[in-house]
Amino acid sequence: MNSGDPLSALHLQLPPTGSRQRMRDLHRQLKDAILSGRIAPGLRLPSTRALAQALGASRNAVVAVYGLLLGEGYIEAAAGAGHHVARLPAARRPIAPRGEPAWLNPAYRGLGGTPDRDAQPAPRWDFRVGVPDKSELAFDIWRRLSARSLRTLSRRTVGYGPPQGQPALRAAIAQHVSFARAVACSADDVLVSAGAQQAFSLLAQVLVTPGRTVVAVEHPGYPPARLAFEAAGARVVPVPVDDEGLVVERLPGEARVIVTTPAHQFPLGMVMSAARRRALLAFAQRHGAVVVEDDYDGEFRFDGRALDALQTLDRAASVFFVGTFSKSLFPALRLGYVVAPPWARLPLVAAKERMDWHCNLLSQETLAAFIAEGHLARHVRRMGARYARRRALLLERLNGDLAPWLQPLPGSAGLHLAAQMVGGHDAAAVAARARTAGLGLSCVADYGREVPNALLFGYGAIDEAAMGDALARLAQLLGNNQRIG
Repeated sequence: MNSGDPLSALHLQLPPTGSRQRMRDLHRQLKDAILSGRIAPGLRLPSTRALAQALGASRNAVVAVYGLLLGEGYIEAAAGAGHHVARLPAARRPIAPRGEPAWLNPAYRGLGGTPDRDAQPAPRWDFRVGVPDKSELAFDIWRRLSARSLRTLSRRTVGYGPPQGQPALRAAIAQHVSFARAVACSADDVLVSAGAQQAFSLLAQVLVTPGRTVVAVEHPGYPPARLAFEAAGARVVPVPVDDEGLVVERLPGEARVIVTTPAHQFPLGMVMSAARRRALLAFAQRHGAVVVEDDYDGEFRFDGRALDALQTLDRAASVFFVGTFSKSLFPALRLGYVVAPPWARLPLVAAKERMDWHCNLLSQETLAAFIAEGHLARHVRRMGARYARRRALLLERLNGDLAPWLQPLPGSAGLHLAAQMVGGHDAAAVAARARTAGLGLSCVADYGREVPNALLFGYGAIDEAAMGDALARLAQLLGNNQRIG
């Protein structure tokens, strides 16, 4: 652009030619310049042809950007007069920044800024925890069932659905967890939630009296579960874990809610022993407490038959069994469930109704058919075999060329395992260095203080070939004779 062009002083920076981000970035930069006043109201913008030539962009892209700005009211157009910056009303102008008010809920303090999870590209070698492989999911079947469900819904009076969840899905979930996890329940015991995270929020709403209820959580543990109870005003107490799972002897006597991951402790990976399970249920009965059993990826097991779920062993109606389809299918589905004791059904349904009334009806009907026709069970079997191969390869390498630096921690389920650093390196520093080399690793220190010095390896989103290359790269990084951390 020449020096007399009104946009020449903006120094517009666009991604390389061919990037899908070029139009989005041009739109964002022009809008920011208008809102900040760097482009004055009434100023005439370059023609679409001139701007396209100056930026090395297609004219169609510039026309589309101008169209977006026009539709949003940031610019105006007049026949024969081109495009001009609009005079924005005061309500459209940016507000002055301010700090957090003193009355902000403590559970949400210090979280300012703009979430950018979706803007982060996936790492070249993806060991991220909690990411399943969706490449083998039968999306063609899902589309067919979704279309059929839509036709069925179109023949009804489509209003609000039941807060507890669609009857067909609750029945399918009851059948599924009975078969997959030996959880004894009926459709009446199931409440459908928008993923496990909403399940924790609903339980916190029902079970917590702000400022009074003591909630025990595993340390290290799953942060979103802890945050849900903190946000509800609970007094949250961390409780350590060992090779047998949650240390029941360390539970505070005043704990009235205990949150645990017995099938595959998050993030360390151990399975709660049978003796520890009995001790936990005895503690709950003795103290009048309830247990929230988070079974986030317990469907995938690699060492024989799984131990019975706490809910299966419970004889005092004290266990809430929380499950999700984020690991068995895909996270974007946003459907989970709670199997609740009879006394808690109506309070949970009331909490769900007040929170968002019900989950998406089309997704519920589609998932119900997907489960009832056996597609979920087949998919879990198929993916379980695939994950088992990846896990075996990972263990082979951890016990082989990576053994001088890493020792796998016990665990026989789920989509990730932890490995203790034994070579003097700091796991957090190794994970950070690995990310710069394209390895999507995390560490246990991401989930609490004074925790094992261990790395976390998710094997849901990386195939065997890529895993081999990634672990070779990690061995090279660890073996460069320079201490990390």
